[in-house]
Amino acid sequence: MKFTLKTIYRLLFTTLFLSTTVSLSADQKVKTLRADAPEVRYTGRIEKESDGSVKFNWSGTYAEFRFTGSSISMRAKDSKKNYYNLFIDGIQKGVITVSKTDSVIVLAKGLKKGTHSLRLQKRSEGEQGTTTIISWFLDEKGTLLPPDVKRERHIEFIGNSITCGYGTEGLSKKEPFKPETENCNYAYSCIIARYFNADYTLIAHSGRGAARNYGDTARVSKVSMRELMMGTFDEQPQNRWNFSSYRPDLVVINLGSNDFSTKPHPLKEEFLNSYDIIIKQIREVYGDVKILCVAPPKGGAFDYLREYCIGKRDKNLHFTAYLNGVYNDDSDQGSSGHPNYEGQKKIAMTLIPHISTITGWQLTGEPVK
Repeated sequence: MKFTLKTIYRLLFTTLFLSTTVSLSADQKVKTLRADAPEVRYTGRIEKESDGSVKFNWSGTYAEFRFTGSSISMRAKDSKKNYYNLFIDGIQKGVITVSKTDSVIVLAKGLKKGTHSLRLQKRSEGEQGTTTIISWFLDEKGTLLPPDVKRERHIEFIGNSITCGYGTEGLSKKEPFKPETENCNYAYSCIIARYFNADYTLIAHSGRGAARNYGDTARVSKVSMRELMMGTFDEQPQNRWNFSSYRPDLVVINLGSNDFSTKPHPLKEEFLNSYDIIIKQIREVYGDVKILCVAPPKGGAFDYLREYCIGKRDKNLHFTAYLNGVYNDDSDQGSSGHPNYEGQKKIAMTLIPHISTITGWQLTGEPVK
């Protein structure tokens, strides 16, 4: 279900406290906790502010915790407008919208007594805006608890629209893109992470390439994923991420389709020079991490990347591709001809065996979902 404006209460505060009591309505008192409370587990690139708020914008960033009580709300705002998948007790309960208005959003109410879990996942990408979570609200006698998660693996995905789930909920390939139909949870990246019970980060932006972005009039773009991948926030490469919060076990790069989608195409040496910078930057911050380079099914990137990976003679640098025909040209496509959930599952099924071989993570025998 979707929460309407009737469930949003606007509150204006002059100060924030670690734990205090305020009224959401005449008959409801709640406990207020800072967004950066130690019990809240954020996965992704975030920035914690001195007032206790937490800012982020990369697609797929998620917050997890447990709580006691019958309700949970948050105070948040966005520089534009973003959409979130909300999971309560492991079940998706709806899509939450965070907009420019500083608002208190009711995430769940009327829950049974006991301990509940929450997972809030950013489903839209960074160009839609930057979200700031300011605080969480529990019942007056409620308690915030750390999440009960057992994930010992982490995959970082660097990519474009396919990686961040552009149009995965679109009803046909002729349907134009709308932010509401972008859902990273249905992208191959999140599907693979679920299959291997891994945490993930998505460093992805629609239309971006390794050397050249979609529609650029130059062969080499001034700012591509080559620069964006280093930022705390998408579209802000000058704000460099500290690379100390996590070290992935595997980095999956899926770039190259936008480089050669429209002309002028980058020259081979221009494309591979940018790609080599991307690899060197990964090695600089993560060391000798395992890297899987995924080539698009068509275009110059396929041959170039295969030759590049073989020529490097790096035991932790691997090459693969998903080929034309993996997903069909009709029912497996969503907005603007991008793969929908069915198409994304098929891409994931193609890549999972490669990841299993590279990492030694055993196949589960479970279906991808």
